[in-house]
Order: sequence, then structure tokens, then C-alpha cells
Amino acid sequence: MAERGPHWKTASAPRTILSVTTLAASDPAASPAPPNPAPPGLMRGSTGVLVVLTTAHLVNDSYTALLTPILPVLRTTFGVSIGQTAILVAVSAFVGSVLQPAFGVLADRSDRRLLTAFGPALCGVGMSMLGLAPTFAVALLLVTVGGVGSGIFHPAAIAYVHRGASARRRGLFASLFSAGGTAGQAIGPLAVTVLGMGRLHWTLPLGFLSGLASWFITPSTREPAHLRPKWSSYGAVFRGPIRLLWGASVLRSLCTVSYMSLLGFTLTAHGFAAHIGPSLAVYSIFAAGGGIVGGFASDRMGRIAVLRSSIVLSIPLFVALVYSTPAGWWYYPLTAVVGAVVNANTPVAIVTAQEYAPGHVATASALMMGFAWGTSGVLFMAIGALADVTSPRIAMVMAIFLLLPALWLTVRLPEPTEM
Repeated sequence: MAERGPHWKTASAPRTILSVTTLAASDPAASPAPPNPAPPGLMRGSTGVLVVLTTAHLVNDSYTALLTPILPVLRTTFGVSIGQTAILVAVSAFVGSVLQPAFGVLADRSDRRLLTAFGPALCGVGMSMLGLAPTFAVALLLVTVGGVGSGIFHPAAIAYVHRGASARRRGLFASLFSAGGTAGQAIGPLAVTVLGMGRLHWTLPLGFLSGLASWFITPSTREPAHLRPKWSSYGAVFRGPIRLLWGASVLRSLCTVSYMSLLGFTLTAHGFAAHIGPSLAVYSIFAAGGGIVGGFASDRMGRIAVLRSSIVLSIPLFVALVYSTPAGWWYYPLTAVVGAVVNANTPVAIVTAQEYAPGHVATASALMMGFAWGTSGVLFMAIGALADVTSPRIAMVMAIFLLLPALWLTVRLPEPTEM
């Protein structure tokens, strides 16, 4: 575990190093550099693992992104309210995200190779079959299955990425991995637009193929019991600045979930239903680029500076986007800018948590990726209920203003020193 100090100096903290020779033979901070070191940020075998897991991340998150654009269709098909469709979002978030810290502990203590292989396949089974669900209850069951697959994949995969990068490139590596998932969030809505809800199951083979690729490229991380983190050490992971970072991430995620989940209702109400998929795709594509820029910048100017700047810029731009429609020429350019700015801090928050708790990388990552996103998904039920009472547009604006307390939380965060 990282030692708590005035600046959260984690560079000197003891670590549990993976016995994975294809990722790293030893901790670079604890051993002298070899006579002919590899290029900065690259460890043996890390590039191939990064590419395969980033691709699997794209496939996995393409499946999870199928849900939001079909919410209006599900509402009509099953005769439910907006608030009831929010239950699907909440269930997906709870199973695939809120429970992710438990999956992170599993990833820290077991062979991550199994989790990265089964994750995308299981997610594909659940989410791609939604178009064939005969009842709302079956849809809930399928969303649950897909959530489990997504939940076991993320912490295991990001732990591989973290261990394969040097401290100077962790922001970049994490942002590239994150970009794969964000690109998947763009592809999912496009798949709905092209295939329609009734043919989404055609995408199922992609989940199995990405799972197989992950199995063959990732090394085993099975370790002797004496090298695994002690059970008593996990409680300390959520102490100190990680709590503040998690709170800020929840509020930022709630803003994003609200926008992506309610956009379809807003555009449909104004006669722009055909723009739901393209709008979400543009937002997600540029969000991927923004994440890469944010991760690269954080390696140079600091993690906390990027987190704060992203939130400050997001608030006015997001409000302007909510009150825009595809009728204006600026709609899609503004959608692209907002996607990039809002998502610039997502991979940075993950790396920051990893550097706050270097001995529990998968668990810390799960808190930022899954637990934060999942908590926001559960809280979205309140935003969905507000949309029923007022309007989807007003509910989105209320969610955006939650970025103000998120900014206050980031102001209190110390800069991690393991850079």
C-alpha cells in the first residue's frame, strides 16, 4: 500500500509486482536501468498487450453503448416510462460498474488472463441479444449478463496496461486504452443506426473473437499466495485523496450519463430522431481523442491540473450544447468539442488513483472506472425521474451543474508524486 504523507508520495511505496516476464521483469524504480534500455514507456511485450486489450475494450464498450440509443424504442415496445427505462441504465451500471471494485479485488488476486478473455464474450451475449428480448424482464436479465462481462474485463485489462508502462508514460498508455472504449461507445450507436435493434445479435461473434485474442496474447498473472495483497490492506485503498477523486468522478460521470441517456428523448421531441446515433458517435469519437490529449498532457503538466481544467471548460460548453439542435451549423462541431473536453480527465483520473494506491492497481482502477460510473448510473434514476416531471433538457442542465461541486473536490486533491 502507498504510505500516507503530506504529498501522497507513492514512488517509494512497496509494490506487488506481477510475475509476468512479458510485461516487466522487475519494478524499474527498484532496479538500475539496463545498459540499452527500451524506449521510454515501453516494457517487454507491452505494445502487443496494449493493442489487443485496447481492441477488446473497443468491442466490449461497443456492446454496452447499444443500450442508450435504443431506450426510446424499448420504451415504446414495452410500454414503459422514461423513468422505467432508466432502470435498465441503473442495472447495467450497478452490475457492470458499482460491483467492479469486487471484480478489481478478484483481478488483483487471480489470473487476469481469464477475466480479459471472458469479459467481452459475456458482454456480447448479454447486450447484442437485447433486440430479441420478448419482455422488459428479459431485457433486464440480458443487461445484467452484459454488465457482468463488462465488469470483469475492465479492472483486469487496465492493470495489464498499467504494469506495461513506465511512470512517464502511464497517462498516455491509460488514455490509449481508454480511447478504445470511448471509440466503442461511438460504434455502438452507429451499429444501432445501421443494423436496427432487431439485428444487433449479428455482432455477437466479435465478442468471442476479441476474447480469444485476449486469451492468446495476455500472459498469465497467477502468483503464489504470499505475493498477493493482504485482505486487510484493501480497506485502506479508499482512504485519503482517492475518496475525493472518486466523488469528483461520480459527478462528472453522472453528467455524461445524463447527456447520453436523455439526448435521444430531446432530439426525438424536436424532430431530430435520425440524429441520435450520429450525435452520440461524434461525441464519443472526439471523447476518445480528448482522452488521449488529456493523458499525454497529464504526463507533462501534472494530473490534477488536467482534471481541474477539464471541468472548468466543460460547464459552459455543455450547457450550450444541450440548448443546441442539429438545425444549427455549430451543433456537430460543438458536440465534438464537448466530447473531447469532458473526457480529457477520464484516463487521468484512473492513473491518478493508481498512483495513490500502487499496490492495488486493479482495485484502484475499478473505483474510478466502474464504481464511479456505476454509482452515477444508479443516481441517474433521479435524473430520469426529474426528466419525467420537467423535461429531458432541464434534467440534463441540472446534471451539468453538478460539475461545480466536482470542481471543488478536485481543488482539494494533492498531486501524486509517482510521475
